[in-house]
Amino acid sequence: MFLNEEKVMVKTGIERKELWIEKLKGKRVGLLTNPTGVDRNLVSSIEILAKEVNLVKLFSPEHGIRGDIQAGEKVSDYTDEKTGLPVCTLYGAKKIPTEEMLADLDVMVFDIQDVGSRLYTYLYSMSYSMQACGKYGKEFVVMDRPNPVGGLLVEGGYIEPDCLSFVGLHPIPYRYGLTIGEAARLFQGEYGVDCNLTVIPMEGWTREMYYDGTGLPWVFPSPNMPTLDTAIVYNATCLYEGTNISEGRGTTKPFELVGAPFLKADKLAGAMNEKKLPGVLFRPAYFTPVFSKHEGKLCGGVQLHVTDRNTFLPVKTGLYLLKEIKEQAGDDFAYLPPLSEKIRPMIDLNTGSDYIRTHDDFDPETVYAKWQAEADEFARKKQKYHLYQ
Repeated sequence: MFLNEEKVMVKTGIERKELWIEKLKGKRVGLLTNPTGVDRNLVSSIEILAKEVNLVKLFSPEHGIRGDIQAGEKVSDYTDEKTGLPVCTLYGAKKIPTEEMLADLDVMVFDIQDVGSRLYTYLYSMSYSMQACGKYGKEFVVMDRPNPVGGLLVEGGYIEPDCLSFVGLHPIPYRYGLTIGEAARLFQGEYGVDCNLTVIPMEGWTREMYYDGTGLPWVFPSPNMPTLDTAIVYNATCLYEGTNISEGRGTTKPFELVGAPFLKADKLAGAMNEKKLPGVLFRPAYFTPVFSKHEGKLCGGVQLHVTDRNTFLPVKTGLYLLKEIKEQAGDDFAYLPPLSEKIRPMIDLNTGSDYIRTHDDFDPETVYAKWQAEADEFARKKQKYHLYQ
């Protein structure tokens, strides 16, 4: 008996054993996964595959296979204590599986829950792994999972070639409206990521569905993505990762809270509510992060309350909020410097160009109109890779 069986509407790829068992049986299998790789009873894909096929190796994305690593932290290869299997880390010095890593495999399986934003590195761990499997003659299988914010709305512009990075490896919009399996098909069809690809489709998922309509349990995709509400606002407030404004890390509401010690909560909330942006209200908020930016300092800012997820435009909201914060903060506002001389500042990688950083007087509506023209083009392009209506 499945947990909450009467409410379950969607079966993920890993739950459709009848579609993958013959594909994997008799082969040496590697698995790229994290804590989101579970069935509806919260049994991990590691356990499921170890029981059914010859699972010989694990691969770890950002945050680790057990979700115990904070954003940006790097770890070396290690042995998984629970299974005794070797774990190859794909976040750090080696983001692309090497020939040695794949030598004792016939097929690599990917089972990770994405959040529907181009900034999440899981997409690109998948893309790099697809490239490596294609190069070294290994099969690649994606166990498909829902896009938690649905598959209809596409929002945000492309990435310019000199701003491609591990938070934006391919020119796709912020909110791209594909499942992880559909994204793999797109990467293969549009961006030359060639491999022997199989996507194990879901059963019961439709494009208008948010995650809370699937009947599936929510498991943190990363340490700072605790709820579906976080995922819904993420494409609005992820902009602040490239600034000295706290995006709420170190609080119980990461990405729902935005602020800094030098901002006035009531003034910022009032100005944002006057803009009457669709589907969202701004509450004056004070918070003290326990880690990350402004650790231990009282920050003034806002909490985003989404009142209508179907009209809420996170990317548009983020642009207007950024402009208002810059104007209110004045000289206290700053973009963060690049992590090294070899890469662009995070705000450039995040927004896809240097335009926002180099134009203090940017007009949110003008930028958004340009981005949406690109998003509309992408929305048409992606349809051929859809697996679901």
